[in-house]
Amino acid sequence: MARLYVLLFLAQIVLAVCALISCLSAEEGQIRALPRIAWVLIILFFPLVGSIAWFVAGREPGTSARTAWPGPAGRQPRRPLAPDDDPEFLRSVQDRAKQQDQELFRRWEEDLRRREDDLRRRDGEPPREGDRPEV
Repeated sequence: MARLYVLLFLAQIVLAVCALISCLSAEEGQIRALPRIAWVLIILFFPLVGSIAWFVAGREPGTSARTAWPGPAGRQPRRPLAPDDDPEFLRSVQDRAKQQDQELFRRWEEDLRRREDDLRRRDGEPPREGDRPEV
């Protein structure tokens, strides 16, 4: 029997905490009948009755979490939750990486040509432009 009382006490505490969170996070226009401070005091001093009273009479009808967020049938288009789920973002990252790779390759080729020309000049040979493939 003691376990049942502990379980009911815990349920009452959870209900009171949920009511307090709901009361404190409600917009000013969503609170009915009493000011916010009065609702908080009622919930704190009479947890079971105050919590039930808050959910029944203290807030505007239709202000639950379900109406605050659009569901699957909501009017807002579904957006990816993370950047790595967004195909447009992934495409932009891939394009940027490709451009950076091409720029790096172009700089390496220029550096290689410059070094080859320096070696040819050092050996006394004129640089050969015709032997190089154009990229």
